[in-house]
Amino acid sequence: MTTITPETKLADIIVERPVLASTMERLGLDYCCGGQRSISEAATEVGLDPHTTIEILKAIPEEAANTPDDWTGLSLTEMVDRLEVTHHAFLREALPRLTELSTKVAGVHGENHPELIEVDQLTKAIRADLEPHMMKEERVLFPMVRQLDSADGPVEFHCGTLRNPISMMMMEHDRVGELLEQIRSVSSAYSLPDDACASYRALYEGLAELESDTHMHVHRENNIVFPAVLRAETAG
Repeated sequence: MTTITPETKLADIIVERPVLASTMERLGLDYCCGGQRSISEAATEVGLDPHTTIEILKAIPEEAANTPDDWTGLSLTEMVDRLEVTHHAFLREALPRLTELSTKVAGVHGENHPELIEVDQLTKAIRADLEPHMMKEERVLFPMVRQLDSADGPVEFHCGTLRNPISMMMMEHDRVGELLEQIRSVSSAYSLPDDACASYRALYEGLAELESDTHMHVHRENNIVFPAVLRAETAG
């Protein structure tokens, strides 16, 4: 990609220039679930001028911005293996820790900061969604992807086509994206009050990290891995 134009899709930008993800996060541009939208569409939706947005993205130092995501060169098996040992491993450590922390912080500070009650509920809802989601990927979808990758010809699956479970996974991604957006809104973008203790700070820092990693996780599945799987299945 030599030029970012108003018609360039958000996902295409992050595939080729993943370092721009943090800038998109700051601007409120959804490059994961909303990755197939153009810069013009996405910027307008959040009240930004598309041309100003492009200039902000172009202002990132060229050396950093031109390093592509190395996921695009992986085999299907390597992709799902890496999803498990990176993003899935991160969630398995982060989700129990953050739900425990959110309950603790809400219990201590909830009277003075009632938004923490909702933050706690939303954090638990994300865990309740993501843990079974990962299990379905690891026990059902990913084994079929590995089977497809190792086959010499067309493969018949019990679900008909992999498009069916992939569509379900993408719907669940949308749900988690909505929950993350709600947490960001309720917490005023993880803004800390003056009386925030160390646990309060750790919670909000952890939730910001969860948001960032999950956005990249969903982007890689929705915009790199799943399209590659469907292309391979079609090619047979």
